[in-house]
Amino acid sequence: MNAIERDLPHARKSKTTVQAAHPRKAAISQKWAETILGYVFLAPSLLLFAVFLFYPLIQTFYLSLHETDPRGRVASYVGFDNFTAIFTSERFYQSLGVTGLFTLLTVPTVIIIALMLAALTHNQLKGMRIFQFIFSLPVVLSVGTSAVIWMMLFHPSVGMLNYLLQQVGLEPVAWLTDPRWALLSVSMMTVWMNLGFTYIVLLSGLQGVPDEIYDSAKIDGSGPIRTFVQIVLPLLSPTVFFVTIVSIIGAFQSFGQIHILTKGGPVNSTDVLVYTLYQDAFINFRFGTGSAQALVLFTIILIFTIIQFKVFEKKVHYQ
Repeated sequence: MNAIERDLPHARKSKTTVQAAHPRKAAISQKWAETILGYVFLAPSLLLFAVFLFYPLIQTFYLSLHETDPRGRVASYVGFDNFTAIFTSERFYQSLGVTGLFTLLTVPTVIIIALMLAALTHNQLKGMRIFQFIFSLPVVLSVGTSAVIWMMLFHPSVGMLNYLLQQVGLEPVAWLTDPRWALLSVSMMTVWMNLGFTYIVLLSGLQGVPDEIYDSAKIDGSGPIRTFVQIVLPLLSPTVFFVTIVSIIGAFQSFGQIHILTKGGPVNSTDVLVYTLYQDAFINFRFGTGSAQALVLFTIILIFTIIQFKVFEKKVHYQ
């Protein structure tokens, strides 16, 4: 056996090893190419998030630790003094109470009304499309348009609401200028404004319940109310849970209707946290204090959302 024949098995083994290594390299290269391609497609979204979310959040935290001049430029470092001023301010706790009351007035009301309307109109009967369109109509109107409409309704002398009260022998109400009625008036407008979105979501959830469930309940002798409460409502609980979280977050972030209707008054009766933030930052030009309030509001919303997930998610029945 010469040297060539003796080295031939080793050459064949080396060739087999090289051939086995090539598929691994090709697979790794393909994986990296797919990963890079994925990030290329994500780049526009990541850029938008960086510009409109991450950078403002970092800038807000930075400004909250500083005192600024009226132009928004950093004047001096104050550490956590802005946060200390917030938590020692009586106005903060008053605004927090107004925000909590506003949330209690709007969130349960809009969910209950939307759920009732969705339960009455989710059937595919003739003419239901018209009612579905009417009940979902507020979703197409902006906050400004809705607020102007309700400002006309709340007008003390020519408003429709006071006209109806006078027709039944009642005294007219100063809807937007009386501290006893101002928050309730803004809440009424907010319920109407949010009704369209909440109704559409709950209606979609009800239409997703299979018809076989209704047929089985009817065979078992269950009435419509019992069927809805004991069978349909548990199946709808994920949708209700979602709507509740979104509505609470929206209530804490409400600003437009309050700014147009009452501007936080009268006597700070509608001065919610967001409007307090707006006044400090853009009226009094205290951007450091406003940034600190924004972070506090973000933390409050985050804590409320986590509590809802921890407490209520166990009661949600996912199919």
